[in-house]
Amino acid sequence: MRVSDAHIHFFSHRFFELLAAAADIHSKDTLTARLYGWELPTPDPTALADVWIDELDRNQVEHAALIATIPGDESSVAAAVRRGAGRFVGYFMFNPVAPDALETLQRSLDSGLRCAAFFPAMHGYEMTDPRVAGAIRILDEWKPGRTAAFVHCGLLKVGVRKRVGLSSNFDLRLSNPVSIHGLALRHPNLPFIIPHFGAGYFREALMVASSSPNVYLDTSSSNEWMAIEGLTLEQVFARTLSVVGAKRLLFGTDSSFFPRGWNGSIFDAQTRVMDHLKVAEDDVERIFCDNFRELFAIG
Repeated sequence: MRVSDAHIHFFSHRFFELLAAAADIHSKDTLTARLYGWELPTPDPTALADVWIDELDRNQVEHAALIATIPGDESSVAAAVRRGAGRFVGYFMFNPVAPDALETLQRSLDSGLRCAAFFPAMHGYEMTDPRVAGAIRILDEWKPGRTAAFVHCGLLKVGVRKRVGLSSNFDLRLSNPVSIHGLALRHPNLPFIIPHFGAGYFREALMVASSSPNVYLDTSSSNEWMAIEGLTLEQVFARTLSVVGAKRLLFGTDSSFFPRGWNGSIFDAQTRVMDHLKVAEDDVERIFCDNFRELFAIG
């Protein structure tokens, strides 16, 4: 099966530096001890890009989205994208209410990154904020057909923050997928990606996607939120396929750290669901590869 992964976090050396600074950790030994079992990458992001290229080759993954998972680490993913020479699509965590937001957005796009990742619950803003609207307008107009907006909704648990001693007190009131509906309607040519099937706002994510043909859902992570709604992964896929169809589902793993590397258990679980549901082969190929390639015009 041809595979493209629409959700990999690029945990660079710079990422860990910024996280350690936020946690007031000033010793490499202390940071390494807090990470217990995770590898701390070298300062050169192209070296980590090479590790990811080898890892994806071993698992026969053709293309992947790499996400800069902390504001200020855009240059690491940009370097990895250049190193990959077409292998990667660069995403970057973007805080639209930061003082230098628009400068950061423009610099990131100019560096080759293509998808701004909004985390409203983490950074404390509404997706209806005028500053968000301004950023979305820039994304839409920058290079038509080349950019996208990723909006994290629902439950947000960041395991690496817990490891370094940072809390994850994020405001769920700010993470309802319905809040992006107006933006999606006003910018019909800009793709909006909601990860993890809405991460607990499943019904709301389906409502938005069913009424906005430019809204995509990504399938990544273990989707622990399903226990809250009493759903199985098979039920989630079945309902999504019946409401949205296969053309706007993007396979992802939510992989991040080494030595685990690419999280093949997510792939295995989702391919088993495809078999159980007897999803048509063409639709399986769309979900696991073709939709991502078409969304970002990968040749």
